[in-house]
Amino acid sequence: MPSTPRLREDGLIAAVDMGSNSFHLAVARLDHGELKLVEGMSEKVRLGGGLDDKDRLTEEAQARALACLSRFAQHLDGITPDRLRVVGTNALRVARNAPAFLKKAEKILNHPIEVIAGREEARLIYMGVAHTLASNARRLVIDIGGGSTELIIGEKFDPLLMESTYMGCVSYASRFFADGIISPKAMERAITAARHELAPLVSTYRELGWDSVVGSSGTFKAMRQVTMALGLDKGSGQLTADAVRELHRLVLRFGHVNDIVLPAIKDDRKSVLPAGLAIVIALFEELGIKAMDYSDGALREGVLHDMLGCYADEDIRDRTVQAMMSRYHVDIAQAERVATTAAQLLEQVAAILASDETGNSNLLLRAARLHEVGMAVSHTGFHKHGDYLLRYSDMAGFSQPVQEKLALLVGSHRRKIKPEQYTSIVEAGGLTLLRLCLLLRLSVLLHHSRRRDPLPAIRLRTDGLRFVLGFPPGWLSAYPLLEQDLREEVEVFASVGTALEIT
Repeated sequence: MPSTPRLREDGLIAAVDMGSNSFHLAVARLDHGELKLVEGMSEKVRLGGGLDDKDRLTEEAQARALACLSRFAQHLDGITPDRLRVVGTNALRVARNAPAFLKKAEKILNHPIEVIAGREEARLIYMGVAHTLASNARRLVIDIGGGSTELIIGEKFDPLLMESTYMGCVSYASRFFADGIISPKAMERAITAARHELAPLVSTYRELGWDSVVGSSGTFKAMRQVTMALGLDKGSGQLTADAVRELHRLVLRFGHVNDIVLPAIKDDRKSVLPAGLAIVIALFEELGIKAMDYSDGALREGVLHDMLGCYADEDIRDRTVQAMMSRYHVDIAQAERVATTAAQLLEQVAAILASDETGNSNLLLRAARLHEVGMAVSHTGFHKHGDYLLRYSDMAGFSQPVQEKLALLVGSHRRKIKPEQYTSIVEAGGLTLLRLCLLLRLSVLLHHSRRRDPLPAIRLRTDGLRFVLGFPPGWLSAYPLLEQDLREEVEVFASVGTALEIT
């Protein structure tokens, strides 16, 4: 689904994938709308293996990760923030001390890190495969990561069914092969656990069906390489069910991960090979897979192509917003009125608020369009319902931090801003997010009557601590309810340390 990018073609674009097993860096150049890889790096960090029994990242795991990011950072000089995206996956979704670690990591990269949800990870993986391995067939794409396994059925560039499961080669290695011993009992326990994880998905996936299967992770790459080296693929270049069964027999013979001697299997792959193999066996058996192709394209390539989409004529996030507006029966005309006014107000104060970034503008507009989604649940406290829906829905294209910001904006767009809300807003997005919240509140108030008549020319000035909202002479007095709402809003602004003057 290539489209003409608006991103300039005179520079580099980069993605960093902080996986639970490996960290990946991809640097590419735009060439007539196509991505050309300039540089790629991967390091085994085993972040997921550094989770202790309380789901906290150990100091050793953090040190490995930060050292890797320091090396990556040297290759990111000169890449502007709008052309770089850094994503974290399962280990960072699970880790209780992820926020503290992310602060240190972001300082090294001088760039925010997005911890993406499982289904969003699945969508990006599919995008990476679809752009790397062209096909018109319906495909089942599977990616075994360190802490999760994603399964996606899609056609061309469109995913049709996506799931993320809690099984990965690092987490299963810690759970079933912590002592390194490869026993038939340990393998069977790991395979059974993977089957249980897949059980709720099998009927749905089989019912939708697929024409071909593609694996996109290091686990599949390693197994394909070793089976090809041993001639188990019979010249097909595929990972077959027969080859997987034979590999299972061979691996059990070694008895311990340190004793594994197989062609194409590097030392840093040995400790997770039995766990990865157990997951592969369960996948092949439960889904009835006979043969699987391999794609080098995965999450990092998907992130790069998704960045292009964000600058092209159609952004997946806008499609997601439109779908939610339809699903929750949002009054589209009202939402667009609020969004238009929000954009006009932001434009007048963007330079002072340092909010002229496209990301902030899009965040405000999307919050404006979604501010009434909670009405589908109840008119009473609908802002709270909206907060919940945006916080916990699967929203394609949105990272977890951005979803949280959207939820906070919608949840705080009316009534008082409670101290805990203020704290959450500032922690999530600093004063910039707070000011976007205030702009959204003003925009909603200005359209509280839901009148179709256009607003007059409204002026907004600010020095960052004081907002001055100006109307044409005599106009506001003709709308006493709005005038009263704005007087009450002065108190709300004051409660968060900001003055509001109405002229």
